[in-house]
Amino acid sequence: MPSAGFLVIGNEILSGKVVDTNSPFLAKQLREVGVDLERILTIPDDIDIIAHEVRQMSQDYDHVVTSGGIGPTHDDVTMDGVAKAFDLPLELDAALCDRIEKATGDHFNESMRKMAILPRGALVQESGDLWFPLISVENVFILPGIPSLFEKKFEAIRDQLDGIPIVLRRVYVKAYESEIASHLNALLIEFEELMLGSYPRINEPDFRVLLTLESRDTGYLDRALESLLARLPDDSIHQVD
Repeated sequence: MPSAGFLVIGNEILSGKVVDTNSPFLAKQLREVGVDLERILTIPDDIDIIAHEVRQMSQDYDHVVTSGGIGPTHDDVTMDGVAKAFDLPLELDAALCDRIEKATGDHFNESMRKMAILPRGALVQESGDLWFPLISVENVFILPGIPSLFEKKFEAIRDQLDGIPIVLRRVYVKAYESEIASHLNALLIEFEELMLGSYPRINEPDFRVLLTLESRDTGYLDRALESLLARLPDDSIHQVD
């Protein structure tokens, strides 16, 4: 299955001034399209660090997504880092510059012009109704950090991320985790490829453990679920969905 790495860029994330909501959003979306997100890394607005991590992720994963650092201010250096990662010069994209000027009107200035300076050969794609397009270099998609924009931009690349979606089943169990651990171990011996998660819940009034069963093979998943339910005591199962 295709793999992905996510690079979260921004001093504001590392300092705690801004809470990263793009990571859980992306993780959920990639799971739905069948792409395995294997790493999430948060780094500062530093060109050398960005270049190093982009280069490494580009080698390690089929797809790389970045967030943050593509605006008009001094700390927006993601394009510089991506260019350095692939040893590409930065150049003004005249068509993009014209587009930005038309979109911003009287507010256009040198800082806005900075947003049209891209790594040579960068792919400029339409991204719905947003005035700023989607930029990608090699297998790296460069997205904004603002969550609402990040989410809209992702919709523009969603169809380019082809995999087999993962199917999820949930079982809510009233027993303690220690009481069902042996059943879970036995289930994994029978279904070695099953992705099984066990998550204790402390403040839930109706159940104590949430079990998640996942697979790309619906038939395999249904058989594993049936086997699990047969193993658990009937009075321990609160809900299945």
